[in-house]
Amino acid sequence: MNDLGKNPSISRSQWSLIFLILAVTAGSVMYRLIVRGRLEQTAALFVGIPAVLAILLAMMPKARTAKGAIMKGLTLALLLSGPLLNEGFICILMASPLFYLVGLIVGVIVDRSRAQRQTTVSCLLLILLPMSIEGSSPRLSFNREETVRASLVVKASEREVQMALSHSPRTDMRLPIYLRMGFPRPTEARGDGMEVGATRTIHFAGGEGKPGDLLLKVSESHPGYVRFDAVSDGSKVAHWLDWTSSEVQWTALDAQHTRVNWTLHFERRLDPAWYFRPWERYATELAAKYLIRANATPAPDKQGD
Repeated sequence: MNDLGKNPSISRSQWSLIFLILAVTAGSVMYRLIVRGRLEQTAALFVGIPAVLAILLAMMPKARTAKGAIMKGLTLALLLSGPLLNEGFICILMASPLFYLVGLIVGVIVDRSRAQRQTTVSCLLLILLPMSIEGSSPRLSFNREETVRASLVVKASEREVQMALSHSPRTDMRLPIYLRMGFPRPTEARGDGMEVGATRTIHFAGGEGKPGDLLLKVSESHPGYVRFDAVSDGSKVAHWLDWTSSEVQWTALDAQHTRVNWTLHFERRLDPAWYFRPWERYATELAAKYLIRANATPAPDKQGD
């Protein structure tokens, strides 16, 4: 009892642990509320949560700099987010640069304000609040319609390309490295034909343990062109984007070479747009090139990455 009375104060490391627990708990509660409000694909999750975490971590007592405390705290929070928030590796990987960017902004503002003995809350709200509400309603969203096109020259005749496209899609080719980093992967495909009404069903596995099927239907077809419209998507891909349609055009360059253009139309579902739009466009461009190699190339000439 005497020993306890001699040192009743809480140490710096204990305060740091307390604020870290508070920050992670606040982030977890915010995540649950955001999911309940069906805003998990908006900037409220990807900007709002890191902003709250950073502000709480910046308040840690006796920290040398707010930036240092925030970076350490965010790193631990991201490492804990897998079992705590049930997020998959790819989501953590894609969102972590945005978390660190928001944390760095908060840390710089707090450190400068401390040096000048100014208040920071109003500055932080002025900067981060507008960024955190993007996507929470249609009026607060930027244009979501996207079109990505890939073009490759295939070593095959025009007729051979058309025959390859008329068959059931292949799913045994190795995906590009980026698309193997936790994204759902196609494992099985059914359907063939190029006539209007013909269908393709692609089964996706992975993606945080949520398998599902993407159903496509031929809506237009004529020599050198076919268009597939998305009917439904039960895979995890639908969490990030909504497929609209897929267009394939092929033109003979000579008797043994054909240029194939594969165009993907989709709607982006993740916000903020300035951050996630480039990620999604890059992924779909890789997917379009993969589709040309896998499905517009005759089997003997199909190649991997």
